[in-house]
Amino acid sequence: MAETNSPFNQQLPTVRRAFRRTDDFTPSTPKVKLVTEPLPEFTPLSVLIKVHAVSLNYRDANICNGDNPWPVTDKGIPCNDAAGEVIKTGTHVSLLAAGDRVAPINDTANLTNRETTRSWLAADEDGVLAEYIVFDERTVTKLPEHLPWVEAAVLPCAGVTAWSALKGAGLGSSVLIQGTGGVAMFALKLAGAAGLKVILSSSSDDKLRQVGEKFPGILGVNYRTNPEWHEEVLKITDGKGVDLVLEVGGAGTLVKSIKATRRGGVVSQVGYLSKQDPRDLEELFEVLIDRRVVLRGINCGSKQDQDDLCAAVSANKMRFDDIIDSVEPFEKAEEMIEYIWQGKQVGKVVLTL
Repeated sequence: MAETNSPFNQQLPTVRRAFRRTDDFTPSTPKVKLVTEPLPEFTPLSVLIKVHAVSLNYRDANICNGDNPWPVTDKGIPCNDAAGEVIKTGTHVSLLAAGDRVAPINDTANLTNRETTRSWLAADEDGVLAEYIVFDERTVTKLPEHLPWVEAAVLPCAGVTAWSALKGAGLGSSVLIQGTGGVAMFALKLAGAAGLKVILSSSSDDKLRQVGEKFPGILGVNYRTNPEWHEEVLKITDGKGVDLVLEVGGAGTLVKSIKATRRGGVVSQVGYLSKQDPRDLEELFEVLIDRRVVLRGINCGSKQDQDDLCAAVSANKMRFDDIIDSVEPFEKAEEMIEYIWQGKQVGKVVLTL
């Protein structure tokens, strides 16, 4: 059983500490501010969650630095990866109980993947970088019991995104995973458990070495020293290309990712980390059609996806301590958001409360 620090015998809170964005995008100025504020509205279907760990993603740094392509709420609370414990339930709650170990989903409008609207945490509504959070029980899933809080906190965003991106890759398939960030490292874990052949790309030989030491058998490609990195991927796969690409670069890498994919393969677009220059997409349509590649957008996943991932993690007693870059206290949120913005991490950065 993972550790607990139950607050049941304590008086229930009415206020919380939370970090809110400053929305000051001037370089070298604080991007978040610690505030004390009343708890959000509590309804008959709400659950009050004591947060124990929050995992940071590149998206958090991206939004805090004003580089997000979608609109966000004014001075909202960042982050969408949290693990915590239910300490209060509304009068009509039937799916959860006090003491349950839970995490909210990233898109609270996406329960089954068939919904026609969206509501992203840390964008369309407040995120989870707070001591206490309140959610409708329908937008929360139970977490694997065997995971410590730090490891459980990486599941909702990085985990579900990787899970969704790798769908359709069967035993023995080859995958190209780009980068060494949170989603990439979680995908690496899932790919290994699923018996996939992994090629990992990075701009750093040192990062490739670090990952290779943890996960023997993966093949590394440095895209900075080898600008025609897709040719190297084709060479590794005997000219055929990989079955699936987990694509994080966007315009700067997409065409080469398609060229590195076998005809009829899949490219899962999960990010846009490269410089977004439309001129890089001049070959897109001819290459996409020629390779017969399925290009699919991945926006994390649904509640069902999160439930399925948690079930798989529980069944296999998977651990994620080997993809944690660093663990810091909640109060270091500003420092660690900048750390991720600089791209220094290899794996996940987690804040504890």
